[in-house]
Amino acid sequence: MGYDVYFDKVRIPVPPSKIGLKINGKNRTVTLINDGEINILKKAGLTDISFSLLLPNVYYPFTHYDYGFRNASYFLDELERLKTRTDADGTYLPFQFIVSRVLPNGTVLYFTNIKVSLEDYKPNDDVRNGFDVGVDIALKQYKSFGTKVIEIQAPTPEQPKPQATIEPQRPAENPPTRSTHTVVRGDSLWAIAQIHLGNGNRYPEIYELNKNIIDGRNKGTGNTRYTIYPGQVFNIPA
Repeated sequence: MGYDVYFDKVRIPVPPSKIGLKINGKNRTVTLINDGEINILKKAGLTDISFSLLLPNVYYPFTHYDYGFRNASYFLDELERLKTRTDADGTYLPFQFIVSRVLPNGTVLYFTNIKVSLEDYKPNDDVRNGFDVGVDIALKQYKSFGTKVIEIQAPTPEQPKPQATIEPQRPAENPPTRSTHTVVRGDSLWAIAQIHLGNGNRYPEIYELNKNIIDGRNKGTGNTRYTIYPGQVFNIPA
């Protein structure tokens, strides 16, 4: 089964063996006058995500790299970049956390694509890892929000009532996109569409745009029309 984890556009070479999720509850217990208790139910809070990574310093057959081998320091630099990156106003930015698992026949077992912040990462030097580096990761789900500026205009004889205008200050952010995608083991058209277009059901658009490449490779194989192969480079719809 293909099992892939992405931080933003960076693919982790060795996926974690397990990922811990903690969905924080916001319910509140209130004590009544008669000493009884009630539970006031509220919408669940943000999700905490934790796991451990192994970052190799040598190449192993079971590792996966989109653009060739990278040692542990490359990924540690990427973690620091994601933790500290800001926009032009100095506001810290979240990033996309993507986890997918796909059967060899292309069937998607699950796909997660959420915005998160990197709360903490802790490299550790353990002799059991040889020359490789272990890292403990703590993420927190991020939900976009916007600020608005309201301008009150003073009334005039021609305009007896104050008028308010609302100006959005921060447009909604979109998941990262790329113009092309290089197929790796475990990819499917549905998963590629989910990553780049935000909707796996748009996979026919990718197929139509790259029909010559896909059909040419599958011709005479007896495979389904949507079968894809590692190394193929697909254009992604705008």
